Amino acid sequence: MLDIHTNPKNPVIGDRALADKAADVAQLGSEIIRALQSEGVAACGKHFPGHGDTSADSHLELPLVEHAPDRLRAVEFEPFRAAIREQVAFIMTAHVLVPALDERRPATLSPAIVQHLLREELGYGGVILSDDLEMKAVSARTPVPLAAVQAIQAGCDGVLVCSGDVDLQAATLEALVKAVEVGDISRARLDEAMKRHRKAKEQFLAEERPTMSARIRELGSIIGRDEHQAIAAEMAAFL
Repeated sequence: MLDIHTNPKNPVIGDRALADKAADVAQLGSEIIRALQSEGVAACGKHFPGHGDTSADSHLELPLVEHAPDRLRAVEFEPFRAAIREQVAFIMTAHVLVPALDERRPATLSPAIVQHLLREELGYGGVILSDDLEMKAVSARTPVPLAAVQAIQAGCDGVLVCSGDVDLQAATLEALVKAVEVGDISRARLDEAMKRHRKAKEQFLAEERPTMSARIRELGSIIGRDEHQAIAAEMAAFL
């Protein structure tokens, strides 16, 4: 979670955020990414270009981010720059409307935000994923299959359709296939997305690290011990 908790009334980010200052989120996020990926776990930073200073829940409606580009670059983008320096494997987009960047389209569907800002200006070379396209911030305005096509056109390399509605997932796949067949999604766009997915798989799935099996067995004897459960219960009491 690379969003900065700058709005205490944010109904969806809240204590999921690492901190309320950009520098702290950047530092903690970098440490998490480095630790995960050093152990063979692909990390995903979210939600670009920033969901921390919103007053609406994107699961239910489209949040508005009213900051100017200079403020976004100075604050909201800082944790993402740090994540990119750590070569984070994935970055997920936000279903937020940022009029200073794109007056019409939420970030996930915006080439100005996904392609020009994240890919070109910030120089991110990893896999870009959409957030769940069934969230009302997107689906209340754009049917999920069409949103999937628009997300790929905008520069996303993959899309999430998460409810388990198999018919909807099939319709989304059909829309993507048709978009490629008729040229609405270019072969070049498809190839570059697949190239990034392949690179991530080669990095994290190609072969088991020599010590991984032993490490998993070791963790299995540690995780969930009584003393850890007691600490977790003590922490929960303060929430």
